[in-house]
Amino acid sequence: MGRQDASDLAHRLGQQAEAVCRHYLSRGRREGRYWLVGDVRNTPGRSMYVRLKDSPKGPAGKWTDAATGEHGDLLDVIRESCGLIDFKDVADEARRFLSMPPAEPEAHASRQQAPAPHGSPEAAQRLIRMSQPIIGTIVQAYLRERAITDLRETGSLHFHPRCYYRPDEHSPTETWPAMIAAITDLGGRITGAHRTWLDPRRRDKAPLDTPRRAMGDLLGNAVRFGIGGEVIAAGEGIETVLSARQVLPDMPMMAALSAAHLAAILFPDTLRRLYILRDDDPAGDGARDTLVERANAVGIEAIVISPQLGDFNEDLRTFGVDTLRTQTRMQIGAQDVARFMTLTA
Repeated sequence: MGRQDASDLAHRLGQQAEAVCRHYLSRGRREGRYWLVGDVRNTPGRSMYVRLKDSPKGPAGKWTDAATGEHGDLLDVIRESCGLIDFKDVADEARRFLSMPPAEPEAHASRQQAPAPHGSPEAAQRLIRMSQPIIGTIVQAYLRERAITDLRETGSLHFHPRCYYRPDEHSPTETWPAMIAAITDLGGRITGAHRTWLDPRRRDKAPLDTPRRAMGDLLGNAVRFGIGGEVIAAGEGIETVLSARQVLPDMPMMAALSAAHLAAILFPDTLRRLYILRDDDPAGDGARDTLVERANAVGIEAIVISPQLGDFNEDLRTFGVDTLRTQTRMQIGAQDVARFMTLTA
């Protein structure tokens, strides 16, 4: 897309500036001739103002963030509020909003502001910055459907209302709500993001071929709940780990996101005892064996906790929290029951 095409899109969006703001900056509100919001990423507040009508000071759609000095047009609003990287995606989204036909392929040239490489840690960090807390969102409803209601220390989880999904490079882009999980290294640096696209009508995963995808650097890293110390539990999936936290809410845990990555997690220097939340399948068995061997080799005690069914979320949903608590209590060290376990509902 050339500079003239981008200017035309920005002008068309400016003609519908208030509608654009209501859609992409929904956490703000109109005051007089301006739309006020916290920032271009749709944070609540009043420091950013968007001009809604043409005036001698400038055209409709231009905005300034008084707190940071940032400024731009409504294409920038779409890019930042949706967490997009490539301008092609920004232009496609703008055209969808304006009910315009898709651009011809050759029109998709650059207006890229030093975009982060696709799937890179930088792209993951940007997506997480564009997301919001999960409380009161479909992410909370999705987890509740899975009997996960205790959400203490889940700051690594975020919500994005319109996360892009593209089945492959030849298919059109779709938007779905998504749970965004921050993947971090031992120092707390975000190295990646995991997306679970959701269907708001069913409070379940979206009906997509691959409703879960990760981006960034995963090897050795994990989605973390609580601050790691001498004792940590590790499992594959986010829902598996959060299910165990329903009965061990004070135990730090991490989700490695796959059996292969579980086998490769890096151990903090403080770790002395590792609980392995095993999935009951061949891949889970392999991860368990590798992790036990690695832990023992560096003097870390490894204790395997096994579900009755396929995984801990299946146990939680099928048998309930009391049964999961009893089953887990029998498998952890006596010294950790009083320290980490809730003994009543």
